Amino acid sequence: MNIIAWVILGLIAGAIAKAIYPGDQGGGILGTMVLGIIGAFVGGSLFSLLQNGTLALTSAGLSIPGIFVAVLGAIIAIFLWGLFTRRAA
Repeated sequence: MNIIAWVILGLIAGAIAKAIYPGDQGGGILGTMVLGIIGAFVGGSLFSLLQNGTLALTSAGLSIPGIFVAVLGAIIAIFLWGLFTRRAA
């Protein structure tokens, strides 16, 4: 998947995940995009692990199931980011 598709998927997944996840996550459009892109990789890798039994660094595709997997991954990324930032503060 090319960079433009990753950016679009990151924006969509990050925005949906921030809307679903309770509380204030902070960050602007760039933070949303980064968390969405990280979520696409986390979700795609976990989906690959569940589907094939092997852990591979893959991204979710730009489709409805891919967005769903990317949103789940972005929610996981937001949760982990909250754990790291709370502990550091």
